[in-house]
Amino acid sequence: MRKWFLSAALLAAQLATAQTATVNTKAPLNWYNLDAATDRVRGVGTEKAYELLKSRKSEPVVVGVIDSGIDVNHEDLKSVIWVNPREIPGNGRDDDRNGYIDDVNGWDFLGGKDGRDIRQETLEATRLYREMKPRFEGKTEKDIAAKDRADYETYKAVKAEVDEKATEAKTLVPMIETMMGAQEGAEKLLKAYLKKDRISPEDLAAMNTDSLSTELKRARSVLKRGFDMGYTTRDLQEGIDHYKAQRDYQVNLDFDPRKDIIGDDPANTKDRNYGNSEVQGPDAEHGTHVAGLIGAVRNNNLGMNGVADNVRIMVVRAVPDGDERDKDVANAIRYAVDNGAKIINMSFGKAYSPQKEAVDEAVKYAETRGVLLVHAAGNESKNIDETANFPNKYFRKGGQAKNWLEVGALSWKPNEVASFSNYGRKGVDLFSPGVDLYSSIPGSKYKENSGTSMAAPVVTGVAALIKSYFPKITAEQLKTLLDESAVKSAEMQVTRPGSEDKIGFGELSSTGGVVNAAEAVKLALQWEKAGKIR
Repeated sequence: MRKWFLSAALLAAQLATAQTATVNTKAPLNWYNLDAATDRVRGVGTEKAYELLKSRKSEPVVVGVIDSGIDVNHEDLKSVIWVNPREIPGNGRDDDRNGYIDDVNGWDFLGGKDGRDIRQETLEATRLYREMKPRFEGKTEKDIAAKDRADYETYKAVKAEVDEKATEAKTLVPMIETMMGAQEGAEKLLKAYLKKDRISPEDLAAMNTDSLSTELKRARSVLKRGFDMGYTTRDLQEGIDHYKAQRDYQVNLDFDPRKDIIGDDPANTKDRNYGNSEVQGPDAEHGTHVAGLIGAVRNNNLGMNGVADNVRIMVVRAVPDGDERDKDVANAIRYAVDNGAKIINMSFGKAYSPQKEAVDEAVKYAETRGVLLVHAAGNESKNIDETANFPNKYFRKGGQAKNWLEVGALSWKPNEVASFSNYGRKGVDLFSPGVDLYSSIPGSKYKENSGTSMAAPVVTGVAALIKSYFPKITAEQLKTLLDESAVKSAEMQVTRPGSEDKIGFGELSSTGGVVNAAEAVKLALQWEKAGKIR
């Protein structure tokens, strides 16, 4: 799932549990590229890295972005989008004979032959529940044969999850809609009273409440609550959309777009030639935001600066609004590898992986071809050493990938990790900026978003930067380099995500560090001098 941080969703959860929130101050623009020592914000030192590299030349690096789709015509991205040199656009032929017709900028594994695309999908838990329901509905422990007990436990778990999420959405949609109506009404009333197009916290503070009518006092109170808790009408609308999608699609047992749009057998992971070449898809905000962080054109006076300055972004659409399918993830990895990607960004995840072996084989395939995989750790405030999060670097049949980086999210505020970020002393490798990151969205626009979905592409950008200036570095070396050069802050006390407990930052990942481009360049130069990079 394209799991980023929905502020309205957090708001709803806070209200439902009677938690309180505080106003967030504004994140420094472009903060993820800044440097802790000189800029006093824990960015990745991108500009300092380029200072160290100013006498060197770079080579273009192809980066596969497996995501929701990308606006390939975005003003800040169109010049860095990968173009298949062996494919003639629009001729309806598979010119390069790779099995994919007209794959000029990549491929859409969620597309039908008739040009339609899957936008919404169910959760994997919903699909498992639907599949297992005929076997286990109405049965108790005493009815289950020994050979079926593991499946029965899975059935109980997915049923409970689906039921809980259905109830959650049913409760929260009307609640947030009520808040939205109150917020919009209050804004309209106060804008007319103050004769302003926009109301700020300062406007509310300056109002003489003694002279206000009861209606205006109530409107002021509504808006002040929104400012105090850090939400806007846009956030509330995101929350409504989020929970409506959860209710109508993600936990809806009757919803199955795959059968109608693609018509394949999702269980047949050997089937690889399906989909279409339209890579933007119906909702490309997530993928476009990710792509901008990796490689939006630098210093062109548009929007923002990506981390890497010499990339070609290959678009591989495989992530709907809902849980991605293992078959699509495995095929997306293979497609990117086969068509020249050296780094693949994967900002998605889910709790169940029924065809994990197929994904594992694709990961191993990428490893043999020297491709680094960068994956977002997820946004559930959980320890993924203890709670399943797929895909991951651990193979179901034993062992783990050496070409895998798992990334947690860091806040721009001093000594703070993102409150939503997953973590794990073994499962997460390092942390990266992931809160309030300003990047590209469709229509040549820009927006701040938060999530480990944003933290992962910052790491991908650093990896691409290193690979472009040190092209002989291997995927395994690149992982080791980023791990070893991460700025260590093991003793820094932070709040453990999902709790109020204070914990050493070093307990949240295997390195206890934050990715850093400048330190990575320094170490790469040392390795090159020592002959480790040949």
